[in-house]
Amino acid sequence: MILDNLRTAGVQQAHKDDKIDFSSLVGWPGEYICAEGRFVEGGDGDDDDDGAADDGGDVGIPRRAAIFIGPEFGTVSPADLTAAGREAGMAGFDVLIACAFSYDAHASALSRLGALPILKARMNADLHMADDLKNTGQGNLFVVFGEPDVELLPVAAGADGDGNGNGDEACWWQVKVKGVDIYHPGSGQVRSNDADSIACWFVDTDYNEASFFVRQAYFLGASKDPYQSLKTTLKAEVDVEAWESLRSDTSRPFPRPESGRIAVKVINHLGDEAMKVLAVG
Repeated sequence: MILDNLRTAGVQQAHKDDKIDFSSLVGWPGEYICAEGRFVEGGDGDDDDDGAADDGGDVGIPRRAAIFIGPEFGTVSPADLTAAGREAGMAGFDVLIACAFSYDAHASALSRLGALPILKARMNADLHMADDLKNTGQGNLFVVFGEPDVELLPVAAGADGDGNGNGDEACWWQVKVKGVDIYHPGSGQVRSNDADSIACWFVDTDYNEASFFVRQAYFLGASKDPYQSLKTTLKAEVDVEAWESLRSDTSRPFPRPESGRIAVKVINHLGDEAMKVLAVG
């Protein structure tokens, strides 16, 4: 049932132009790989960057995708993706497409195994309905959300987050979110979108590798005032400066975590999320 819907719906991403449509999808007798999908990389009739089709056109490059399906109840771990990637590499596949309802936090950071790209598609919960789900190919059933593009910045000398001028730049840090790295099947490259593609993002400034705690939260988006509806609902005076501080692509300063790690989670406008763990020097 999953493969039938995947064959019809394809794999979608944040931009409709980046959708992967399979020309064929057949079963594969592997231990982790259950199907072989074929699609064309490029083939839009334009091998320039001017947006207009040229005379020669671009027929595209045929690609073979190894399909890995995760459990119905449970998460996909890095070990699962690594094993599937090795099997796909040995069979000569060009890309591994993992489809699962949930991924382990550390699996979210695994985007490549050697030369093999790994695309992690999150399956819509509607697929739990099995035969009751109409296979129209219209829903967002398989959506790929890429890896957060973030940068860890040391805080300037004299700023310790409290503004008292007694900070040590080696002990305080900030995170800047630049966007999300998305695989572009038209070129086979990974491109980074800007921060407007992010609805909200959270920081766990002392990640223990077991649970993600939201210690800082920020809300971006392309709208001029993402809090307007909330302000209207509250019907109360709000601290403008406080609201504006929540709409930022750079976090507040925080001390070096005792665990030595932080985690950044981003969510796009479709509700898909991805997380990246960073070691703090």
